[in-house]
Amino acid sequence: MAASVIETCHVACCANRTPNVVSWGRGGIIAFGTCNSVALYDPQERRVVGLLNGHNGRVNAVQWVHRKDNAPECHLISGGSDNRLILWEAQHGKFIRSVECKGHSGPVCAVDTIYMEDSKILVASSASDSTIRLWLCSRNKEAECLHNVSFGSGFMMDVSLALLPGTRVPILACGGDDSRVHLYVQANRQLQKVMSLQGHEDWVRGVEWTSTGTELLLASCSQDSLIRVWRLCAKSGSDTRTEDDHTIIKMKEDVFEVKDREIISAFAVSLETVLAGHENWVYGVHWQPQVYKGGELQQPLRLLSASMDKTMIIWAPEEESGVWVEQVRVGEVGGNTLGFYGCQMSPDGAMIVAHAFHGALHLWCKDQDKEREWRPGVVISGHFNAVQDLSWDPEGEFIITVGSDQTTRLFTPWKKQDSKQTTWHEISRPQIHGYDMQCLSMVGRFQFVSGADEKVLRVFQAPRNFVENFANISGTSKEKLLTSSDTTNLPEGASTPALGLSNKAVFQGDLVPKTAEEEGQFSSISDQYQESNFHPLILTDPPPEDHLLQNTLWPEVQKLYGHGFEVFCLASDSTRTVVASACKASKAEHAAVLLWSTSMWRQLQRLQYHTLTVTQMAFSPDAQLLLAVSRDRTWSLWRRNLPTPESAEPLFSLCAHTGKDTAIHSRIIWSCDWSPDSRYFVTSSRDKKVIVWGPCSPESPEDSVPPPEIKPCSSILDVGDSATAVAFCPVLCSDNSFLLTVGLESGRILLFRWSPGQDGAAGSDWISCGETDSSQSHSLAVKQLRWRPRAGRAGVESSETSGRSDSERKLQEESSWLQLASAGADHSVKIFNVNKQAL
Repeated sequence: MAASVIETCHVACCANRTPNVVSWGRGGIIAFGTCNSVALYDPQERRVVGLLNGHNGRVNAVQWVHRKDNAPECHLISGGSDNRLILWEAQHGKFIRSVECKGHSGPVCAVDTIYMEDSKILVASSASDSTIRLWLCSRNKEAECLHNVSFGSGFMMDVSLALLPGTRVPILACGGDDSRVHLYVQANRQLQKVMSLQGHEDWVRGVEWTSTGTELLLASCSQDSLIRVWRLCAKSGSDTRTEDDHTIIKMKEDVFEVKDREIISAFAVSLETVLAGHENWVYGVHWQPQVYKGGELQQPLRLLSASMDKTMIIWAPEEESGVWVEQVRVGEVGGNTLGFYGCQMSPDGAMIVAHAFHGALHLWCKDQDKEREWRPGVVISGHFNAVQDLSWDPEGEFIITVGSDQTTRLFTPWKKQDSKQTTWHEISRPQIHGYDMQCLSMVGRFQFVSGADEKVLRVFQAPRNFVENFANISGTSKEKLLTSSDTTNLPEGASTPALGLSNKAVFQGDLVPKTAEEEGQFSSISDQYQESNFHPLILTDPPPEDHLLQNTLWPEVQKLYGHGFEVFCLASDSTRTVVASACKASKAEHAAVLLWSTSMWRQLQRLQYHTLTVTQMAFSPDAQLLLAVSRDRTWSLWRRNLPTPESAEPLFSLCAHTGKDTAIHSRIIWSCDWSPDSRYFVTSSRDKKVIVWGPCSPESPEDSVPPPEIKPCSSILDVGDSATAVAFCPVLCSDNSFLLTVGLESGRILLFRWSPGQDGAAGSDWISCGETDSSQSHSLAVKQLRWRPRAGRAGVESSETSGRSDSERKLQEESSWLQLASAGADHSVKIFNVNKQAL
């Protein structure tokens, strides 16, 4: 496929919820595991520059293979829950799968690697099969398992490899659930245990070597909240005399011998320091990368640690005394989240990143002006579980997504003042729920309805603080936005009660700080427990994770009751007056579609036809027809009746449906959508078939003839895999054919042109226009596809304010682009730019 048809504009994702899953390369790229893929993220450009799909299980460990000269890496290793390790190699600017290491019988949880002579790569991996394996990956794309160490019923949490000073002998450190750090050296291609370092009082969670030229330093961290730094140095024969001198106080040393090419060398290990400062389990330690000073590589003695107490600390020895002290501490206060799983430092030491229990990345940057000050930076974010549904706002300025991680998130383009590049970011998290989210539908510019694994629908309205911040970040005029929505009684923000699921509105009056007198007098018990954690923020940059969690909620304005089981899908019409909802059902009585009025938020009607769960619904663009598709393999079409004096509210009646005998689909129908002219609709099913049906309205509105019979208008398109999502593009192609996109269970997204009136029998009515390649596709099923409601790319056309003819040319150029948003079970939301000219 020509690369010019589909290009990836944005990927929203987050790190997997395991330690060891993030690695910052010397070339500046952060690699992290997200679901079954490895994402390559550029923190300077603030976007994902590559996705590596190859694992069939969750990626648990990622590690760049650092080069001796500190140049950008060309190898990356990842280990996953599919019990495999994959070595990726850079070729022509892209990483491709080079070698696979198979042999573990359990998920790989930690991995480390170094280059050996003749550019072979030595890899150590630990897995939950209680073993550590040593692999040698050679140039000819083969991996050989050199040795396998079993720990019986114990587990090793982390591994680290280094070369002993002055030799070519690798030494492996591993820390585990026996509270010890075990050291192994490689001799005759086998691992030989040389010693166990004791001192930690709980599981050792992380170990990392660094070389200072003549010595090695090893940092280990543990669930006892302490970090220990050990020093390993070569021991010469002259060192032994001082041992008889009892006046010198020395740390206890453990000595071991190693044979390298017939020369026997002795090495001593001693405890350098114990660092106490964290108040909870320490999950990760990371040495600052080597830097060039005066033309040679030097190792700065700075150590970064991350803990479950939600802080990261940078430790370094004081110049005068050599005592290790805490230099910088960053992190979070409050909130209902757990702490950090691991940390990494940028090649120049000016940025640090931690990944949290909920997968979010937290980035801090060193302040250029103030010496020891660090401030939060803008970093990628996304769902940490399957994304179930997404919707564009009616103007096509932002998208809202919901997922099984119980959150609703809002992404919008941000054009920084001094940069040409427009990047997408999460700027609000309207809903943080106690149930897995399933579906949502926009019912206005700043209002949406969402459904979760509960029987209630919830309606949310944007607060004033969001509208103002959205205007700042997207560059839209604030006045224009505030006049477009009813702003007289907009609350400032929202907060969640300690034990509730409903976001409560916070109004201007609630934000006035109380006087000391008022603080002293509680009028009721509940006043002692302040509900509002909301603080209005003036944002010009996308907010960091702790603000998203606390200060960007939307107030819930309504709950809708009526379903007997968990809500499954939602749809709203183009006039924003009616919302349709359906829930999980195994009987006809529960499979009814409920219609709600958006003005009164009351139930208008129950539409009864299907016998099993309605999987998706769609209103036609002219708002006259409602289509529902179901697990019972049929679809039903409902027409809006003309309002009568008795009932002013619009009511719908069944006008067409397929039955058991006329249903062409033989499996569950997953998805449906309407053509922009409301004449045709498309259905896609688990039976791999995609079919366009119609016509649903006469050619011209004056015709008084009844609408013709609705039957398949297209040949049956077999897409070769379960078709889980389908969408018609609202913009026609240049030859007036329709553009459709189909999402598959395998994660691929296909583009087709379909022309009505072509001879369907020969199958010539479908023309394939392209598909996503392996690096663009989702790694699991596509859950939802939505085209931007108008042509152009969000965030690009609004910022063009150059000369008239110039801007006309740019508008012309811009209208040749279309944007498609997709939600995947692989936790990611992707936005693609589709070039209409290249179709």
